[in-house]
Amino acid sequence: MSWTIFDTWIAVTGMLCAISCAIPGSFLVLRKMSMMGDAISHAVLPGLAIAFFATGARDSFPMFIGAAVVGILTALFTQWISRFGQVDRGAAMGIVFTTLFAIGLILIVRAADHVDLDPGCVLYGAIELTPLDMVSFGPFELPRAAAVNGATLLVNLAIVILLFKELRLSSFDPALADTLGFSSGFIHYLLMTMVAVTTVAAFESVGSIIVIAMLIVPAATALLITRRLIPMLFIAAAVGAASSWIGHFMAIRIPPLFGVSDTTSSGMMAFAAGLLFTLAWIFAPHEGLVAQFLRARGKENRIPESTTQSPLR
Repeated sequence: MSWTIFDTWIAVTGMLCAISCAIPGSFLVLRKMSMMGDAISHAVLPGLAIAFFATGARDSFPMFIGAAVVGILTALFTQWISRFGQVDRGAAMGIVFTTLFAIGLILIVRAADHVDLDPGCVLYGAIELTPLDMVSFGPFELPRAAAVNGATLLVNLAIVILLFKELRLSSFDPALADTLGFSSGFIHYLLMTMVAVTTVAAFESVGSIIVIAMLIVPAATALLITRRLIPMLFIAAAVGAASSWIGHFMAIRIPPLFGVSDTTSSGMMAFAAGLLFTLAWIFAPHEGLVAQFLRARGKENRIPESTTQSPLR
């Protein structure tokens, strides 16, 4: 099967989506809040359905606003339940996102009786169809999903550049950030807003399930390779971009080898990200399995100094 301009646009859309997710995802991984991205990506469903019922149409902007608002509320509800209910943060996430996800599925199924809202597309995305919805920017045309994810990427980059010191300090030491006059609470909710907006922007392209891979796997891969924040951000972005191109190529080439006509590109992109994580897990210079094995062998082969001394005095 030959590579076409449609395939290029699909890979570019996936790349923009993955990079825009990798930036806030890196801070989620550092804060040990990886599952918050999963919670928000599932909890935006009722926002989409409520926006449809309120407007009676599937216009992108109202649904974007509705989903973003619910995503932000997910972070707020999780924080409130954890703080005032004396509940572990992981349990609070589970309570909030499963409840909102269930409500969203019920509303979407209800809406599907009146309009073509497909729960399958909501869950898995439809990145293969993005080249069919083009928008014009002067003499240029590009998929609307690529434009949305590209704009989200620029906003995320601007926030990180402007507030890099605050984001870094509050991620590693929130108490010190508060002491120095940087509100760690404000930075926390700003990051949750970034995650919510990024999730909603990526929602149409990759769906609610695959977006968690874009948020977390590239960042986790980068953390295996480096312990410095700036290189981590660049490596996470590179891993996300490579996952998109490799994943779509695999989606085209691999299924025919097994007698299958095709598969979802978004799923193969997540699979490619998992493969890159596996390679980093094995071959990372300091944290990889090979490096750990070599260090262990070196310790075993090192002769204790006491055994090299002569017993004669």
